Formats: sequence, structure tokens, C-alpha cells
Amino acid sequence: MIFERRLLARDRGAGILEKLWQIPWTFVLLLCGVAAIGYVALLSAGSGNPDTYAQKHAIRFGFGLVVMLGIALVDIRVIARFAWVAYLGGIGLLVLVLLHGTVGKGAQRWIDVGPVQLQPSELMKIVLVLGLTAWFHRASWQRIGNPLFLIPPALAVLVPVGLILKQPNLGTALITAAVGAAMFWAAGVRWWKFAGIGAIAAAAAPFAYDSLHDYQRARITTFLDPESDPLGAGYNIIQSKIALGSGGLWGKGFLQGTQGHLNFLPEKQTDFIFTMIAEEFGLVGALTTLGMLLLVVAFCYVVAFRSRHQFGRLLAVGLGTNYFLYVFVNVAMVTGSIPVGGVPLPLISHGGSAMLTVMMGFGLLLSAHVHRDAEMGPMRE
Repeated sequence: MIFERRLLARDRGAGILEKLWQIPWTFVLLLCGVAAIGYVALLSAGSGNPDTYAQKHAIRFGFGLVVMLGIALVDIRVIARFAWVAYLGGIGLLVLVLLHGTVGKGAQRWIDVGPVQLQPSELMKIVLVLGLTAWFHRASWQRIGNPLFLIPPALAVLVPVGLILKQPNLGTALITAAVGAAMFWAAGVRWWKFAGIGAIAAAAAPFAYDSLHDYQRARITTFLDPESDPLGAGYNIIQSKIALGSGGLWGKGFLQGTQGHLNFLPEKQTDFIFTMIAEEFGLVGALTTLGMLLLVVAFCYVVAFRSRHQFGRLLAVGLGTNYFLYVFVNVAMVTGSIPVGGVPLPLISHGGSAMLTVMMGFGLLLSAHVHRDAEMGPMRE
């Protein structure tokens, strides 16, 4: 009996080493590079003092790295088995936020977990991808073509979107809905159903606009004409554009950004961190940062193409789309291409919830890569 236990322990150890060998360490180094850009930017945002933002960023990334690698070693079939449990847990946290959440800047989006504040809406996007992947991965084309089969996953998207809107957090709610739509598309839902939903959404847009909060309507008005209120609602985006343009090709240099260090640039450590990078490191620094972020997105879709089972493909597509939307919305926001909203730049902005949930997502992605040849069961008829 003791000998058998030793053999089993040795086999498990060998299995873990084999999985560690299969982890794409180049991708891990890429994530470290992106986080390093965030460290430098946050060091500048703290006027060179690492204790302000940068040190916390490094600690959070280090912890997230351990979490990511731990999840990567978990068998993808175990993850699939508990996907809906994770989804229900995410819904429970969103309900808990509405009942006992911490209010900050006019919104109730956080819950206190000891000394840490958790934003469940960030976690919800990851567990939504898990839940939808579990629903669609063994479904046949016939089942996906059946409208009744699509009702449960549609509700699975609408429920968290509605709860996030109640906080209120319009930007995250829209991203959550977009991630859900991407999952439906990747699963093979016909295009005409998206067209029908789009037509309904367009017809409901005027009513939705009337139901927005005053500050949300002001953001849309300011997006259309920032100069209409240069010292009020239009201030943030005007200062952001000034900082972007003043950086030029090579930037003003580390700690030399006037818009950021003279406090003209708002939320320079979170929502407008990309603007600070562009001001201090110029167009070259901004494009380098964007290139690295897009390489991360590209790897997600490479994992999807290489997976031999639908679970891994759908999981990678959903996680890659979520990360892409983070990047797209933040950069488009600070450049004035879309209305301003509170969406961080992943792995770069200051913030614990976004960092942890993004790293958890990458752990799931790496698990899909490591276990890309796993047998996930027969297709449901």
C-alpha cells in the first residue's frame, strides 16, 4: 500500500512537471513585459514614489502570476465540471454588492473582503465565459439552431448585465453583453438572429437613453461636443487629448509629463494611464504598448485555433474577446473615439480586481492550452 502511494505521488509529480513544461513561457514573459510597462507608468503617476501605486501593482501582479499558473495546472475537465458553479457564485456576488456593497463616486460596485475591496462585475465577465462555454461546447449545430436552446444562455447574459446596470456601471455592463454576444457568435448562432437583436436594440435606444443617469447622458453629449462644457463634463477628454498630442513622437521623458504631474490629467493612474504613457514616451511608447497588448489578444485566438475540443476553443475566444474589449474601450475612450467610461487598461492601470480577474482568465486560457488534446465527451444531440 505504501509503495503504491509512492508510485501515485511520483506519477502526479511527473504530471505536474510535464504540464509546467507545456506552459508557453514566452506568453508569460509577454505578460510580465506588459505589467512592467504598468509599473513604470504608475511609478511616474506617483511622482517617482513606488509606495503610491507601483509597489502595489507589482505585488498584485506577482500574486496574480501564482494564481494564473496554479489554474493552468488544473485539468480542463475539472474546470468544465464546475463552470456553472462559478457562474452562480458570480451572480451571488453581484447580488451581495447591491445589498451590502461599498459606495464610491456615486456607485455601489465593491464589497469588502477583509482589507481588500473586490469588484464582482470584473469577475463576472470571466465566469460568464465559463458558463456559456459549458453550455455550448457539446451542442450540435441542430441544437444551436433551435431558438429554445438559446433561451437559457441568453438569460445567463441578461441577468448579470441587469445587475451590473443597477450599480450603476454602464461601461462594464456593455462589455459583459458584448462578451456574451461574442460567445454566441463563436458557438455558431446564425447571423440573422444577431441582426434581429440589433434591430430591436436600435429601436429601444431612445428609451434606453431616457433611462440613463444624468452623468451618463452628459458623457454622451460631451463625446459629441467636448467644447460645450470645457471646465465640466468635457474637461477630462480635452485634457487627455492635450496630453496625447503634447507627447509627440518620442515623448517628454519619464517624470516629465506636464499634464499628468501638474494634475491637469484626471485619474492618471487608472482610466487615463495610456494617456500618461503617450505623453511621456510619445507615439513610439504608445504604439509599443498597444502592440504588446494586441500580441496578448492574438495568443488567445492562437490557443482557440490549436485546441482540439470545442470547450477550449470557446473558452479562448471568450477570454480573448474580453481582454480585447478592455483594451479597445480604454484606448478609444482616452482618445475621444467613444464616450468616457470607467474601464481600466488591463495589467497596466492601478486596480486589484481587474488585475486578479484578468490573471485568473489567463490561467483558464493556459489550462485550455496545456490540455488542448483532452477528451471532453461526446456531442449532445
